[in-house]
Amino acid sequence: MVGKRLDQAHGRIAEPVDPIKAPELIDVIQRFAEPIAAPETLARYTTKLVGLLCDRLEEAGVGARKLDLQFHRVDARVQYIRAGTAKPTRDKSGLTRLLCDRIETIDPGYGIEIMILTAPSIEVLGLQTISSLGDKPAPDIGALVDILGNRVGEERLYRIAAKPSDVPERSVTRVPAMAEPTELRWPLNWPRPTRLLGRPEPIETIALLPDHPPVQFTWRGVRRRVKRADGPERIYGEWVVSDAEMLGVRDYFLVEDETGARFWIFRNGDGEDEATGKQTWFMQGLFG
Repeated sequence: MVGKRLDQAHGRIAEPVDPIKAPELIDVIQRFAEPIAAPETLARYTTKLVGLLCDRLEEAGVGARKLDLQFHRVDARVQYIRAGTAKPTRDKSGLTRLLCDRIETIDPGYGIEIMILTAPSIEVLGLQTISSLGDKPAPDIGALVDILGNRVGEERLYRIAAKPSDVPERSVTRVPAMAEPTELRWPLNWPRPTRLLGRPEPIETIALLPDHPPVQFTWRGVRRRVKRADGPERIYGEWVVSDAEMLGVRDYFLVEDETGARFWIFRNGDGEDEATGKQTWFMQGLFG
């Protein structure tokens, strides 16, 4: 056995390989005896193709995540429309709307002779349970997410979710709009700002060390006098990120200025030991 495997490795004897076959694409085709060009005609046959494709998807027990609609012109050029969905679906009306909303982007030229609708991305989609006890079903915003995602781009439509990190700017991440909720939560005993800056911005302050909040600070050229403050909340650096963070300390304060605006600021360092930070102040976020 070992000798055979060595001969196969050196190519002295054949070793048949069974290639992995990609799953067959689910598609439907419409050919025309006479080319078509009117937008309403293209929309009508788009509706027909979506219905046929959804029937195929139901037979396979799957739902579409992406659709490609190809328009083959008589001059051998191909134009296409692509639509994506936040979750697998075979809703005929919803998919038809996503595609027909973009019919106007197609230039039929001298006419379209073939239309091909393909589902290049599919996922398993079982039967849906419908209650007959009068319970109101949970609102489904999937259709709205699909419409917005196809208009502005899927990458621009997202939710903010918690991420396992003590450092505030690392504790949030973008997730798809219809992603399943996670068990992670931000701290409940200390409030977090509604707007968190992507990167802390330096501020100039007048403050008593080590544990007092600033009596005033200047941020983006505007001087603000602190009327109320709460803190400090101490957050330590993450040693798993780098050695430089092992001794790092941040002391956070929630401060309110004379106009009622509230800010989340912190001092880099514990106010006593320079090894914990340079005692500089930063703006981290805004409340309200």
